[in-house]
Amino acid sequence: MLGKDPSTNIAIPNLPKEIEGLGEIALNIWWTWNPKGKNLFKLISPYLWKESNHNPIKLLKILSKDELDNLLQNKQFMQEYNYVYALFKDYMGNDTKLVEPLPIAYFCAEFGLHHSVPIYSGGLGFLAGDILKESSDMNIPMVGIGFMYPQGYIRQIIGSDGWQNGANETIDKDTAPIERVLNEQGNHFTIQVPFIDPPVFASVWKINVGRVTLYLLDTDIEQNDPWDREICSHLYVPDLNQRLRQQIVLGIGGYKVLEELGIEYSILHLNEGHPAFALFERVRSFIENEKLSLKDALQKVRETSVFTTHTPLQAATDVYSFDMMGNYFSDYWKRLGMSKEEFFSFGINPDSTGGGFNMTVFGLKMCNNRNAVSKKHCEVTKEIWKSVFAVDKKEEVPIEYVTNGVHLSTWLSDELSENLNKVLGEDWIHLEDNPAIWTRINEISNKEIWDLHYANKVRLVNFIRERVRRKWSDEGIDPLVAMAEGVMLDPDILTIGFARRMTSYKRPNLLLRDLQRLENILNNSDKPVQVIFAGKAHPSDNPGKKMIQNIFKTAQNPKLKGRIAFIEDYAEEVAKYLVRGVDVWLNNPQIPMEACGTSGMKASINGTLHLSSLDGWWPEAIGDKNGWAFGGESANDENDSVALYDIIEKEIAPLYYDLNENNIPEKWVEMMKNSITSITPKFSARRMMKEYADKFYIPISKKLMKET
Repeated sequence: MLGKDPSTNIAIPNLPKEIEGLGEIALNIWWTWNPKGKNLFKLISPYLWKESNHNPIKLLKILSKDELDNLLQNKQFMQEYNYVYALFKDYMGNDTKLVEPLPIAYFCAEFGLHHSVPIYSGGLGFLAGDILKESSDMNIPMVGIGFMYPQGYIRQIIGSDGWQNGANETIDKDTAPIERVLNEQGNHFTIQVPFIDPPVFASVWKINVGRVTLYLLDTDIEQNDPWDREICSHLYVPDLNQRLRQQIVLGIGGYKVLEELGIEYSILHLNEGHPAFALFERVRSFIENEKLSLKDALQKVRETSVFTTHTPLQAATDVYSFDMMGNYFSDYWKRLGMSKEEFFSFGINPDSTGGGFNMTVFGLKMCNNRNAVSKKHCEVTKEIWKSVFAVDKKEEVPIEYVTNGVHLSTWLSDELSENLNKVLGEDWIHLEDNPAIWTRINEISNKEIWDLHYANKVRLVNFIRERVRRKWSDEGIDPLVAMAEGVMLDPDILTIGFARRMTSYKRPNLLLRDLQRLENILNNSDKPVQVIFAGKAHPSDNPGKKMIQNIFKTAQNPKLKGRIAFIEDYAEEVAKYLVRGVDVWLNNPQIPMEACGTSGMKASINGTLHLSSLDGWWPEAIGDKNGWAFGGESANDENDSVALYDIIEKEIAPLYYDLNENNIPEKWVEMMKNSITSITPKFSARRMMKEYADKFYIPISKKLMKET
């Protein structure tokens, strides 16, 4: 065992001793959710900060020695540096733990933390990232396990014909906030993944997420054959055999990393089924290291593991053939003292006994602590998996729910945060899940709220236009392409945003169903509307790509006057501009296919009003004048599109353009305040993590402490 892991990042230059703390801050993404941290790096050079794409490591790397020395003579900078560094050290030094005695090991296939580390595809990853950040803020002892994807997920490039083309989004390891974990000899720490033959090796990196450490496995190393190097090349590889190997490396290899580093933990928390093989590895560890019987080891794993499922469909789960499983695990089940039949039984879906080994079923059977991610999703989950628990009524299914939440400090605009500091005091962030404090939003004038929102809207439009300008200068794009990508957007027009994964059940084309009626709404002379679309289709999802192409070609229609735009390469940076800058956030999934839908939360906490079918988190949130709902308990495209047009045309647009003598939509702003007040505390990551602690972490910890 290595004990405490040493680490290094060769990208950080040698800094003068007086400001060497800049390296510490740059290598901890704490700065990404602390405005003072961001402003510190911006203060070095606003131009270089922008050119470095808000990456402090890249910024520090391009500074000359003279420029670094000049910072020491800059009184304003040094004062701010000393203040921010003191805040950082104080934050890192707080060791009051919420949960004892040992950390929670949190496994997930993706983590959305910052655009400089593209190891995420969407909502699941951002949720995992927010959980690590909030655990750090609350000082919940946690360690994360994930994958380093050297070629990222997919960089979306839209061709002139509107077709999504994919390019690798290679991680620049020399400028990303990642560090090599070193072994005792000072070399890059590498493990051999157990039970894969021929051998597969994975090197280990780490990311500092405040007080939480995230370890990432990387198979793209010289010790591996080319096929094995590709195991972690991309997120969610389509080849089933390679995906199975990926999940073996994540679950079993991830467990091995913790074991080799000497990191003991009390609770195993799996975010979806991708890393679930860690459960079997934990059984093996209890048998071999604690000398438990197979029965007792299984029981201990069940009692101390948490499984979070996000899947609203059986068909959407990972299932591997028994032959494929046998190729990798024939020696493994013997080591566990199981027969082949007993081993496979953990992953057999009673509704499809010959279908193969189901990773979600495996997680449900092996964890006594199970949760869905919204109240409605819990009802759906109980219905589709009731046969796993051999019950007839879904009410008898032992699955709870913890509705997702979002990390406020990450997703709130800096300007709104500053205003909240003035009204609520700077300690409001420690009370963010308390509804009582949010009533003081009314102390901020309607003009201030509107001015903040309008400024964010202008930033969004300028951001989009600048992207088009750069593309124009680099590639000389067709004017119709420029129009489709948003060059004609107007910040004074009511703006609706639709941004999420482009797939059939999300119904991205619902708004385009009746183009004549849509044209009338967009081009209304008194109450015009514009719509911004963004989102990626999975590389293998051709129907999703066709939906993007349809949106893009519609946006090129001159009759619509440039009032539909599709923003290329939707990711964390684009998301932040959108959730803060649009007026209405649209969500219209097929019911009940949306497990939760955190993007709407991110918009609502910024005062962007939510318009959604009653799926995911929205049935728990909608209240008196904080947004709109349309459709019934089940989705019908024709009826839902008509209802959607009606709400936009007859309710939303008239309200938005109902201006007072100062050109402020007073009633609209009141709804914005209602949105912030009613949604922020209830759907914050603070509330979510308190629920995880109260329902799972603390009861498990107390039980373990009694046993020791």
